[in-house]
Amino acid sequence: MKYCSTRGKVQGLSFTDAVMMGLANDGGLLLPEAIPKLSPNELQQLSNLPYPKLAFQIISKYATDIPETDLKELIDRSYANFEHPQITPVVKQDDLYILELFHGPTLAFKDVALQFLGNLFEYFLLKNGQKMNIVGATSGDTGSAAIYGVRGKENINIFILHPKGHVSPIQELQMTTVTDKNVFNLAVEGTFDDAQAIVKEIFGDLEFKEQHALGAVNSINWARVLAQVVYYFYAWFQVNKETGAEQIEVAVPTGNFGDIFAGYIAKQMGVPINRLILATNSNNILSRCINSGDYSMADVHHSLSPSMDIQIASNFERYLYYLLDCNAEKVVQAMDQVKQNGQLDFTAAQKKRLKLDYASASIDDDETLTTISSFYKKTGYILDPHTAVGVAVGEKIRNPDYPLVCLATAHPAKFGDAVKKATGSDPVLPAAFAELASREKKVVTISADREQIKNYISANSI
Repeated sequence: MKYCSTRGKVQGLSFTDAVMMGLANDGGLLLPEAIPKLSPNELQQLSNLPYPKLAFQIISKYATDIPETDLKELIDRSYANFEHPQITPVVKQDDLYILELFHGPTLAFKDVALQFLGNLFEYFLLKNGQKMNIVGATSGDTGSAAIYGVRGKENINIFILHPKGHVSPIQELQMTTVTDKNVFNLAVEGTFDDAQAIVKEIFGDLEFKEQHALGAVNSINWARVLAQVVYYFYAWFQVNKETGAEQIEVAVPTGNFGDIFAGYIAKQMGVPINRLILATNSNNILSRCINSGDYSMADVHHSLSPSMDIQIASNFERYLYYLLDCNAEKVVQAMDQVKQNGQLDFTAAQKKRLKLDYASASIDDDETLTTISSFYKKTGYILDPHTAVGVAVGEKIRNPDYPLVCLATAHPAKFGDAVKKATGSDPVLPAAFAELASREKKVVTISADREQIKNYISANSI
C-alpha cells in the first residue's frame, strides 16, 4: 500500500514514510492510494476475532511494509494495558448501544490510536537509528494520550500545546503531572485553534521540520485515523450478533473530524453503516456544513465539551479530497479559500453528497446537561459531556429502523464539574485520577506566538 497527499505533490510513500512524515511536505494530509473493500464473506470471517487480532487484520492491509510478526507484537503491546478485556466493549443502555472507548491509560478514546502510534514511532526510530521530536496541539484528550503513549520512550521528545485554562482540570493534570525528561507541556495563551494553527505552520517550515526531525501525533497522522477504523468494525460485529440487523447507524461527537472520518473509511471498506451521524456542540461549523453547505469559521465558544471547541476541522481536508473526486488541484484551491476567506463553497451536487455521507445536528450546553441528567435517571449510566452530545444528536435524528451505536469518547470523571451539575453528584474517580492533584507539575506558559514556540522547541529538542 502506497500513500499520497491530498494536495498532490507527495506520492508513492510507504506506510512507514507516511507515519513518520505526519503532515505531508506539501501541506496536505496523507491518504492511502486505495481503500481495500471487504466482501460480506470476508467480514464474516473477522466477526469473532478478539480486538487485537481484528486490529491486525485491518491495519495489516495498510501497513504492508511491516513484517507480520512485528506488527502483531506492536498491536498486542498497544492494547495490553487497557483495563477491559474487550478493549472497546459495546454495552446496551436503553434503546441504543454505547461503544466504550475510554478503557485505556488516560481514559479517552485517543488511547486506542496513540498507544499504537507511540509504539510505531519507537519501532521505526530504533530500527533506523533515528530520533524524533513530536509536536502536537490538544483540545484536551490528545495531549495526555500522546504523552502517555511516548513517555520514557527512547529517541523521542514530545512537545504538547494546550490552550491555557480551556481544558478540563483533570485533562490538564494528566498532562502536566508527567515529569519524564522527554515530555514538555506548553500552556498557550490562546485558543485550541491558535495552537493547532501554530503547529501546522511549524510543520510547514520544512527546513525547521527536517532540522529537528519533527513528528506528528495529532490526527493529521494517518496512523491515528487507521487505528480508529478498527473499532467501527468491532462495534458492527457486536451489534450484529445481538440484533441480526443488516445495518447500523453510528453517532460520533466530533470537532476535528478525525473520529468520524475513521468511520467513513470503515464504511468504504464494507462495514454496513447506514448513516454516520455527526454530532457537534455550539461550535457547529461541521453541522452547518453538512446541513446547509455553510462551511464558514466563527468565533470559538467555550463549552462543557471542550475537546470539541474547534472551528477549524483539520481532518475535513481528507474527506474533501474524496468529495472533490480525488482532484488534488481542487483541494489546493479549496484550502487556499479557507485560508484567505475562512470559508468553503460547495456546488449543489456536493451539498447533496454531503447529506448522503453524513447526517448532523448540534446541541448547546443546556441540552448536554439535560441529556446527562435524563440518561442517568433512565439507565443509571453516566455520560461524559462529549458522549452526551453524540447521544442527544443520535436520538434526535436516528432512523429507528436501525440500531444506533453512540461513541463514548471519555470517562465521565474527566469532566466531573459538568457531571455534577447534571446529576447532582460527583462521578466516582478511577484510581488513576485519585492522586493527580498532589503530584509535581511540569509546564511552561507561553504566548500564542509561533517564533517563541519554535525557539522553545529548538532549545529542548533531542
